[in-house]
Amino acid sequence: MDALTLARIQFAVNISFHILFPSLSIGLGWFLLFFKIKYTKTGDEEWFNAYKLWVKIFALCFALGVVSGITMSFQFGTNWPGFMEKVGNIAGPLLAYEILTAFFLEATFLGIMLYGFKRVSNRVHTLSIFLVAVGTTLSAFWIITLNSWMQTPSGFVIISNKIYAVSWFEIIFNPSMPYKFLHMMLASFLTVAFLIAGISAYCNLRDRSTSSFHFYTLKTSIYTAAILIPIQILIGDLHGLSSFEHQPAKMAAIEAIWEDEKGADFRVFAIPNEEKRKNDFEITIPHLSSILLTHKLDSKVKGIKSFAYYPPVALVFFAFRTMICIGLLMLLVSWTSSFCLLKNKHLSTLKLKALTYMTFSGWIALLAGWYTTEIGRQPWVVYNILLTKEAAAQTVTEGMIASSLTLYIVTYVSLVIFFILLVFYLARKSIYVGIELPKKDGG
Repeated sequence: MDALTLARIQFAVNISFHILFPSLSIGLGWFLLFFKIKYTKTGDEEWFNAYKLWVKIFALCFALGVVSGITMSFQFGTNWPGFMEKVGNIAGPLLAYEILTAFFLEATFLGIMLYGFKRVSNRVHTLSIFLVAVGTTLSAFWIITLNSWMQTPSGFVIISNKIYAVSWFEIIFNPSMPYKFLHMMLASFLTVAFLIAGISAYCNLRDRSTSSFHFYTLKTSIYTAAILIPIQILIGDLHGLSSFEHQPAKMAAIEAIWEDEKGADFRVFAIPNEEKRKNDFEITIPHLSSILLTHKLDSKVKGIKSFAYYPPVALVFFAFRTMICIGLLMLLVSWTSSFCLLKNKHLSTLKLKALTYMTFSGWIALLAGWYTTEIGRQPWVVYNILLTKEAAAQTVTEGMIASSLTLYIVTYVSLVIFFILLVFYLARKSIYVGIELPKKDGG
């Protein structure tokens, strides 16, 4: 492989590993706040037991997210100097805003959140959880702002081949930003909901008591997922309409539509052949692509052949369908589990095992969606402004990138395995070990 391909793979490996942990910490912070408020209001010790288990997992996610984020940022200077040289006037301030408004907030109150429940009042401890949760959300806001601007750039001028801000309001609230931010926040909550549901189901298989905190968190997470998935589908539809307007080549690749079509069919399954620029095999539903992309039966959809630049079709096509399939499975499991809980007040062993197997299903859907978005933007780093090959370093050799890439893969795979094993270890330990409670102050 050439240096450009290796650099792209290396960044993909880094961002794939990094996104796993912020996606958990963003939603988990708000779940922790809910657990703590329930304990304060009800006085039920099981809610605080739930908080004590999941705050450990939150701390682990936070640490891994920070470390991998720092490692990832190094690549802007080593592998992608052309990116910061041309768009640094936009990217630099947005990344700085994340540190100033989000990371400092998280870092300041994280210590109180983790260790302060016996040293400060209950009210102050709860406030610290709230501020950490706000910090994780603000962090997501600024990162999604930068990423969405790269997808749908606005509010700038180009002078001497460098981009300068004209309107920060237009930069921050660019056309795709609201949809991407809401979509990412909901994805984070759903990823956390299935993580908590899976771990809680795993513990409930060993302790079937409906008075244990694992049963409390099981119900909370399942109901949350059942409510949020339909909302996520709606936001996804709005996001698709926006992408069809601003990034039609990406949508053509998602649908594997090669020729312009009026009343375009939806390819349920296809085998895209990029060499021949056609699908070798496809199963279609008539007119459905036009309905999904425009909400009109016979509207015209541009095919891939209409664009001078378009992304790798097969990767985008299958990544999108992976996300959809996992999402529909999550919807089925959450709704059937919610129905059983409401009707029978418990879940069968089969359903508990199914939830356990889906513990990290949110990660799969999240990565598939992220790949759809990022690969779908190719061959652009900043859409219609900066090509990926123009942003790449010209002096870094294939051997240098390959050696660091190998090290990254080995390290990251090991860390993910250890993280999963540690989460299940903490879950097993929580079944049998009592947890000390904080002093109540009525706050």
